[in-house]
Amino acid sequence: MGTNKATSVNGNQTLHAFFKGAVVPMDEAKVSVMTHALHYGTAVFEGIRGNWNEEKGKMFIFRMREHYERLIRGCKILMLDIPYTADQLCNITVDLIMTNGHDSDIYIRPLAYKSAEVVANLKLQDLDSDFTLITVPFGNYLGTDILRCCTSSWRRVDDNMIPTQIKSAGIYVNSLLAKTEATLAGFDEAIILNQDGHVSEGSGENVFMVSGGKLHTPRLEDNALPGITRDTVIQLAQDEMGLQVMERSIDRSELYLCDEVFLSGTAAHLTPVVSLDSRDIGTGKPGPISLELQKMYFDIVAGKNPKYLHWCTDVTPVSIPA
Repeated sequence: MGTNKATSVNGNQTLHAFFKGAVVPMDEAKVSVMTHALHYGTAVFEGIRGNWNEEKGKMFIFRMREHYERLIRGCKILMLDIPYTADQLCNITVDLIMTNGHDSDIYIRPLAYKSAEVVANLKLQDLDSDFTLITVPFGNYLGTDILRCCTSSWRRVDDNMIPTQIKSAGIYVNSLLAKTEATLAGFDEAIILNQDGHVSEGSGENVFMVSGGKLHTPRLEDNALPGITRDTVIQLAQDEMGLQVMERSIDRSELYLCDEVFLSGTAAHLTPVVSLDSRDIGTGKPGPISLELQKMYFDIVAGKNPKYLHWCTDVTPVSIPA
């Protein structure tokens, strides 16, 4: 499973975080129990992957700027006034990775949040904001290379309740409930429907379906997050495989009857789904289109495909003594 708690690299080097405008040891990056975001979920975040290329001795950060552009859009909606541009956030991230000296895959977690130490105030315009960033070693998020999913009894939050086009912290209670329900029932992941009963997304991934030789994915209007990996998959399917990609409403029963299903996301990468609600999808094994896209994607994010190096920011970490 993915590592979500770490204070050292290679067992001896202290990890650092970007906190209150400076790089500090991770143990010093603390907020008060009065912090508004802790009580009300008034924060937006991103999940960004750093993929270690052992042969080149470099970290490749995948589509970092696009992630920060989405974070800034989320800040606008939640009135989070942070004093950084997307380019500045990219530079902060590169500097932190170099300081931490990672030499394995990492997860990069930027968080913009309402830092005011006040409760019983629901007016976003009155509250101070801040930005923090951590980078931690990170393995296989889903803990498996193939997924057995169930349809969640929880419905995806609608955009007119909480905006679904951004990664706001509060909305992820919806995902947590769905994921917990699925795993307690013995499944790996949940597929969440929207209020109209159409497929929306997984608990933290976009959904793709192969049917009739075409690639289908829920439209954003069905409250699916406009994922960076989702966009990557669409481009690769069209440009490299010549597939027609259809963004449309998808019914639950279509997933039972299609040829292939896979989930995509920064943490999840691209992972095939072999069954849904105890029904085999296709042959009950990962399909050829899923596997070809998966291989292509893994090569690209690790900086192994020269054609797509413009999507990657390469970093050579500098190890700092503990």
